[in-house]
Amino acid sequence: MEQLIRLLNENARLSNAQLAVMLNKTEDEVANMILEAERQGVIRGYHVLVDQEKLGTPQVTALIELQVTPKRDRGFEVVADAVMQYAEVESVYLMSGSYDLLAVVTGADFKDIAFFVARKLATLDGVKSTATHFILSRYKDRGVVMNEEETVDRRSPIL
Repeated sequence: MEQLIRLLNENARLSNAQLAVMLNKTEDEVANMILEAERQGVIRGYHVLVDQEKLGTPQVTALIELQVTPKRDRGFEVVADAVMQYAEVESVYLMSGSYDLLAVVTGADFKDIAFFVARKLATLDGVKSTATHFILSRYKDRGVVMNEEETVDRRSPIL
């Protein structure tokens, strides 16, 4: 199962036939393994990594640190549940360190995210403070090197 998950994580577009060859299994065995992984919740979804600039619809992504007052008997879940409900929020993580939650947020521009943080996130009950970090450039995202064709080879030529 782990090898199947690794292969799908690298390229979710591999066909069952391709996976069967790579795993030395039949296509039916691979299909059943995938169905079982989905049923167990091991596979939670399939995603496409899009370069929004090349698509012509640039958007801004920010990492928002939230310091939170945990609620009795529910900890940080109350605030995390509230944060997750917003369409602008792509991901929410419980963190260790100087802040409690990290939210990955997208918007049309910097101002869009600033208003979202000021009017929605910062005003949530239990949020003590926020810190916003805007992503300025993506060099590598989810294991994929972005703008690879623009990379300059700075190695010395072999003589």
